[in-house]
Amino acid sequence: MIRTGVIRSALAAAMVLALSACSGDSSGNASAGTAAAERISVTITSADGTKHLFNTERAITREQQDRGYMYRTDIGADDAMLFYPYPAEGGGPREASFWMKNTPTALDIIFIRPDGSIARIAENTIPYSTDQVRSGEPVAAVLEVLGGRTAELGISPGDKVSWPGQGGD
Repeated sequence: MIRTGVIRSALAAAMVLALSACSGDSSGNASAGTAAAERISVTITSADGTKHLFNTERAITREQQDRGYMYRTDIGADDAMLFYPYPAEGGGPREASFWMKNTPTALDIIFIRPDGSIARIAENTIPYSTDQVRSGEPVAAVLEVLGGRTAELGISPGDKVSWPGQGGD
């Protein structure tokens, strides 16, 4: 027979573990995640006019941006996460710095200028790495897609990214 105290201790330990897994770490940045509340379509138009459509979760709040795709293994080929506005607190474009802490899936991180053009793509970022992945210049948004997807689709810096409400929030 199991004692009630043992059950309570086990439940308390499970709750502590669950809560610690749910808390984002705002000291590094967002590159991992829970689902953002809003889903939108994001289109990337390549230089040759080819359009690539992504089913996108929108990370709007600081908490959503801190968490990003952390702990996620269910990212599909046409899934993405959009960090817009970036940063969540506003204040205009700034250099972005992301990491892959607690992120088990390689990602391509697409850094987007205020005019919607791609400034830089960090391809196949290393899962679980705490190395900073920087935009290299001020950006207004960041899009994360499955690692290797940008090369597969021929997406490059200079291509245009668009979504409903862009620039109008």
